[in-house]
Order: sequence, then structure tokens, then C-alpha cells
Amino acid sequence: MTEYADPPQMTDAEFRVARESLGLSGEWLAGYLHVEAATLDGWEQGLDRVPGGVRAQVKALERQTTRFVDAYVEKLLDQAPLLVTYRSDEDYHAAIPDSPFPASWHRAVIGRVAQEIPDLAIVFLDKPST
Repeated sequence: MTEYADPPQMTDAEFRVARESLGLSGEWLAGYLHVEAATLDGWEQGLDRVPGGVRAQVKALERQTTRFVDAYVEKLLDQAPLLVTYRSDEDYHAAIPDSPFPASWHRAVIGRVAQEIPDLAIVFLDKPST
């Protein structure tokens, strides 16, 4: 029978790099992981060990983000290379109310898409005139 080793403990540096590459604030990710922001700060500063289950949760966020990026890239291959992103969480959630993520995550996704699509234009969604 094949035995599989547990994945190695996520280091403080790996955790912070993952969070920042996802465009997530510490406060948002703490809420997602159901921990206090101070707990997350302790992980990132190396004061406390990152619990083993957190690696799986962060990797799941990374996979979800990659799927989102891939879908954008696929869609843009057949269109004019223009993407809209959002200045604030308020604007983002008004446009995409079902998204659990903050606008900073969306901007990070768009940044990754821009690496895949030459000459991609990125604009902010302007609020309608009143």
C-alpha cells in the first residue's frame, strides 16, 4: 500500500507571499480562515506556526484564483483585449454581488490575466453619472 507524507508545514514567508499574491488583505484572509487578525499577523511574523490545515485552505484559494484567471484568459482570446476592474469593494460587490472576495483580489486576478494577454487594456468601472 502506498503511503503519502503530510505536506510540509507552511512557513511564515510562504503564507505571506501567498496572501499577497492573491491580493488579499490580512483582515480579509483572517475572516475567511475564521481567525483573529492578530493570529494571522503572528503567523506572518513567525511568532506562531501556521497550522497544518491552513496550507490546504490557502492552496484551495490559489486553485480557485487560477481557474478564474484561466477563464478570463480563455474568454479574452476571442475578444478585444479590454478588462474592467474596480476601485473599491463597494464598486466590485455592486457589479458582482455573489463574489466573496474583495476588489483587491479582483485586481490581482486582472494583473495575472495581463501577464497572459499581450496589449491588454485595463480600466476601472466608472460610476454612472447622476
